[in-house]
Amino acid sequence: MNRTVLIVEDEVELGRVLKRHLEDAGYRVQLAVSGDEGLHAAQTTPFELILLDIMLPGLDGLEVCRQLRKGNVYTPVLMLTAKSSEIDKVLGLEMGADDYLTKPFSVAELLARVKATFRRVDALAAQSRGAQQPLKFGDALQLDPRSREVRVRGELVPVTHKEFDLLLHFAQNPGRVFTRAQLHDAVWGYSHEGHEHAINCHINRLRAKIERDQARPEMLQTVWGVGYKFAIGA
Repeated sequence: MNRTVLIVEDEVELGRVLKRHLEDAGYRVQLAVSGDEGLHAAQTTPFELILLDIMLPGLDGLEVCRQLRKGNVYTPVLMLTAKSSEIDKVLGLEMGADDYLTKPFSVAELLARVKATFRRVDALAAQSRGAQQPLKFGDALQLDPRSREVRVRGELVPVTHKEFDLLLHFAQNPGRVFTRAQLHDAVWGYSHEGHEHAINCHINRLRAKIERDQARPEMLQTVWGVGYKFAIGA
């Protein structure tokens, strides 16, 4: 069965070009040309990846992403951002996007990102199927790779696709210090300039969800000048 991709892009010609190339690569693609149309499509159809432009008529891409995550739609989202819009990249990640691609980009780069996303999804799915037991760290944290559920002090905590993948990677390697580049390679499956944004934003969002005090994290700790480590269970 072909993978399903939703493109939300108001530049109609660009959207059609992306749709054609993705279909030529074997994906089933739907194109939406406004934020409202894209939000409705994503809420009513189980896509496996969303390519979401930030600058859209009606609801912009940031608001679309925010509403999807608020409604517990955790389909991977790849934001399409303007080259000069650094703040939009950060805001998109904070709203729950998994990563971003800066315009202008080549079709080859886009296809590589899409393929890498699905390779990583498949690898994690296989890993989850092979996992026999949830990972437990006392009463503080429990991760179930099969159901992809996270419980913090007994309470179910909703996390995005990439948030779970990142937390699982940490939990499987307690005490090990990872650089941002290593985390991006392990969880995203590729590296690109500016990957620090993605890692920092995902760490911050996870801390807000699992730590008692986000300013004094006990689980996801910063190792200054190096990166991050998972402290409990080490």
